[in-house]
Amino acid sequence: MDWLTQARWRFGRIGAGACVMLAVWVALNMALSMMLVQAMGQNAVNAPIWLQFLISSGPLYLIAMPMGLMVMKAVPELPTHRFPMTPGRFFTLLLMCLPIMYGGNIIGNLLSMALSGGTAQNAIADLAMANDPAMIVFGVILGPIFEEWMFRKQIISRTRRYGEKLSILLSALMFALFHLNLFQFFYAFGLGLMFGYVYMRTSQLRYSIAMHMIINFNGSVLAPWVLSQVDLEALATTDTTDPAAAQALLAQNGAGMMLVSGYGLLLIALSIAGLVLLITKRRTFEFYTTPEQLPKGLGGQTAFGNPGMVIYIAMCAALIALSMYGLF
Repeated sequence: MDWLTQARWRFGRIGAGACVMLAVWVALNMALSMMLVQAMGQNAVNAPIWLQFLISSGPLYLIAMPMGLMVMKAVPELPTHRFPMTPGRFFTLLLMCLPIMYGGNIIGNLLSMALSGGTAQNAIADLAMANDPAMIVFGVILGPIFEEWMFRKQIISRTRRYGEKLSILLSALMFALFHLNLFQFFYAFGLGLMFGYVYMRTSQLRYSIAMHMIINFNGSVLAPWVLSQVDLEALATTDTTDPAAAQALLAQNGAGMMLVSGYGLLLIALSIAGLVLLITKRRTFEFYTTPEQLPKGLGGQTAFGNPGMVIYIAMCAALIALSMYGLF
């Protein structure tokens, strides 16, 4: 086959591997969930958080991802040198992640509420608010390791020969779609671009994994813990125009409210700093011509205009739509 046909076939093979990974994961997740319902009946909704994570993530990490990789392995990796990243550069890029994350989160929440008529529920946020130690194991440690291994190392290493920007874009889009909900899609896409760039420039997973872990720790462990220091129900129901009630509220939640306020102000300050850095340092992002760089105008249709990738995008879009209305 000619070079362009081979490139399209290889991108299609990556898409096919992602389809296998997604299909196996969803099927096993549904099967295990049905078994849980049969075993626990109506109490299944109150199953331990660790068990819910195990049913969801276990099949993905242990079975679905390896099966998807078996299909993707037909596409060879491009050998590259590894490069270190200075601590200063690492923390600069990490700060840039904050405005991307919060901006994407706002867009995702607004669109989810608008398209669902306000009925969509963010299941991941609900799990995070449970303040369960399992979130640290699955959300902060295992999740970033396996996701970066798949969506950065396996996908970028096999597609970077056709263009660095194209490879990063592909990795970020596949990563965002794989979250299977609109709440997370936009910030996952933005962060995927940043993680992809970090991996592209270093060819080492340690940096993107570390960033991913820090961000997940903040969003799924630290932030819920800070909020738990305040009685949110009392805060919402107390009549603050009543001096006695307001004084009682402050007496009970004063320290917690100060902690929440300080945490919020710190995040705002860091996000503004990250936005300034993102704007002023945008020209420091480096991209290089690759051995088999696709000509301008052919990259998108080659990477996305193939059966494997089209089916993967369609599968994810369908599951995202179902999840928005509580059907998945």
